[in-house]
Amino acid sequence: MRYFDYLTQEQENEIFHHLPSTFGNRDDKDVLAYAIGAALYMPAVRKTIAEDIASRKIKGLASVVIDLEDAVGDHQVEQAELGLCETLDKLQGYLDRGTIAPDSLPLLFVRVRSPEQFRKMLALLSDQVALVTGFAFPKFTAEAGRKYFALLDDYNRSKDPMAPLLYGMPILETPDVIYRESRLTSLIAIQDVLIEYRDYVLNVRIGATDFSSLFGLRRNPDMTIYDIAVIRDCVADIINVFGREGQSFVISGPVWEYFKSDRVLKPQLRQTPFTESMGEDGVRLRMSYLDRYVDGLIREVAYDKENGIVGKTIIHPSHLLPVQAMYVVTHEEYIDAMSIISNSGGGLGVMKSEYENKMNEIKPHLSWSRRIISRAKVFGVLHEKHNFINLLADAERTGALV
Repeated sequence: MRYFDYLTQEQENEIFHHLPSTFGNRDDKDVLAYAIGAALYMPAVRKTIAEDIASRKIKGLASVVIDLEDAVGDHQVEQAELGLCETLDKLQGYLDRGTIAPDSLPLLFVRVRSPEQFRKMLALLSDQVALVTGFAFPKFTAEAGRKYFALLDDYNRSKDPMAPLLYGMPILETPDVIYRESRLTSLIAIQDVLIEYRDYVLNVRIGATDFSSLFGLRRNPDMTIYDIAVIRDCVADIINVFGREGQSFVISGPVWEYFKSDRVLKPQLRQTPFTESMGEDGVRLRMSYLDRYVDGLIREVAYDKENGIVGKTIIHPSHLLPVQAMYVVTHEEYIDAMSIISNSGGGLGVMKSEYENKMNEIKPHLSWSRRIISRAKVFGVLHEKHNFINLLADAERTGALV
């Protein structure tokens, strides 16, 4: 799998200073943690998941979460479990027949409901678990988390040596995490679990929808999750605990729910970058984003990145490419990061950036630089004077935008 593989070679040469690297579920954890990127959730009762993957119906699809939890009704659980087994059986059949090349299979994850269901699915899926990169663990607490990761540890210790390692993704969304009086104690307890099982933790996910429901809140499409004070404060504490240097985890941002709505506030997606990249076609592309409320998503992803969050829960295919495009590293970011890393031997403390618009301090910016390089490996680096809109413009020309 490789991001933006729908572009022509000419488009890739025009856009990228460094192309994204290929990845698969046998790659190192540090690569996979970033490669999850925009993860499209699909209910396990959906019967066409395997066919949609095999036909590459959804352009840019690189990671999928097959959901047995909130996207499935309480009376559909058994149907969903059987549907998951059938989906993986179909995918294995496509791989065996060569309908799907192994390197074009997206990363596959399963969101379960409980440790008990996780145990059940490991048994039901049997050898087909090897197609799965990991499991998402909802309503994650320290107590439930130890059960989840103990089961995961048992599986990884006893699996076929040729099978890939299986990972876990805790979803933080319970009352004890959002309520102020219990938050720090709960986060520290969860942190202890994740540090103990660090080798199996792919990323930490934020379930802002469940958080919001505890207060009867739902952000409207003119706002980002960072405009909701009680959620913003909790996200800040999650970053503080799980994002700090020395024991950090990749943190993934909450879902953006809207793909069409009525507008109240003035849009903040500037017109100039679109017209500079595409002319009149850029005006049309920008309007399509405004009509589908992708402009709000773009703004929220920008806030995510500024807060050290990489990754997004996606519920509509039209959200995939804008989010992925924003994760591509700019030429300026890459040059700064490489310069800082290459001069980190102790000979310099500070230097002017090669773009001559800022000062780069070696020690304070070294951690940031390493994260930029990790993201660049997965999503690539843009040419000088290019931005994510250039990438979206070429996606539009190839018909990749939904």
